[in-house]
Amino acid sequence: MATALVAYLQFRSTTRDAMEFYHSVFGGELDIASFDDFQMPVGEGEGHLVMHARLRTPRGFVIMASDTPSGMDVSAVGGFSLALTGDEEDTLREWFAGLAEGGRIEMPIDVPPWGGLYGTLVDRFGVAWMVAIGEVD
Repeated sequence: MATALVAYLQFRSTTRDAMEFYHSVFGGELDIASFDDFQMPVGEGEGHLVMHARLRTPRGFVIMASDTPSGMDVSAVGGFSLALTGDEEDTLREWFAGLAEGGRIEMPIDVPPWGGLYGTLVDRFGVAWMVAIGEVD
């Protein structure tokens, strides 16, 4: 197995919805396991929450996530963005539009001063995304 850096997102209780949304945008294989699936102790009525989810996309990137039961602290998503980069403009624009559905486009895809194309958004789950097309080095 190769070494990899993988995004691991944490939500209070929306992981299943978020990961199914990302699956609808990127495709691939989505695996979701709840706390009940592993008989892990959590607060009453929280066994259905996601203990671990993994999306493996056809393009080879991976997104993982979990819910945070009420007995644990969770920080709001912030201070970072997930970046999608490459030369396949149609695909990247499609992902940008998909991720923006129900979210907020902060900067539509346009030509930035450094070249190529670039846009930013915050999806409906509060995750910030950057899309850079073309000259991204």
